[in-house]
Amino acid sequence: MTTDETTMTIREMCDLFEVTPRTLRFYESKELLFPIRDGQKRMFTKRDRARLKLILRGKRFGFSLEEIRQLLDLYHMGDQQQTQLVRTYEVARERLADMVRQRDELTTAIDELQEQMKWGEKMIASMQVQKRAAE
Repeated sequence: MTTDETTMTIREMCDLFEVTPRTLRFYESKELLFPIRDGQKRMFTKRDRARLKLILRGKRFGFSLEEIRQLLDLYHMGDQQQTQLVRTYEVARERLADMVRQRDELTTAIDELQEQMKWGEKMIASMQVQKRAAE
C-alpha cells in the first residue's frame, strides 16, 4: 500500500482485488468508482475500495452492473442505508430465485444427459459384441 493509507494506486487496487486496470477503468466509466484524478494518475480512496468489494460481490452473484450502480447510489439517501438494504434484499431475493431455477434446469439436463450416455454405452457394447460374433 502507498505511504498514504487512505489512497491506493491502480496497481495496488489490481493486486488487492485481483482485477485488471482495464476493469477498474471500465467501472469508473460506468460511474461505479470515482478515483481522485491527478493528471493521468488515479488514486483510489477507502470509499472506492468498499465500492469495488461490493461491485465484485454483486457480479459474482449475477447482478447486472446497472443494478449494482443503482444499489450503490442508494447509499446516500440519508436514511441510514435502510432504502439501500431493503432494495438490495429485494434484488438478491429475485437473483436467488433465478439461480435456483437455473440450478434445477441444469440438474435436469445433467440427469437426462447421463441417461442418454448410459443408453449410448449399452448400444456401443452391444455393437461390439455383434462385431466380434461376426468375425
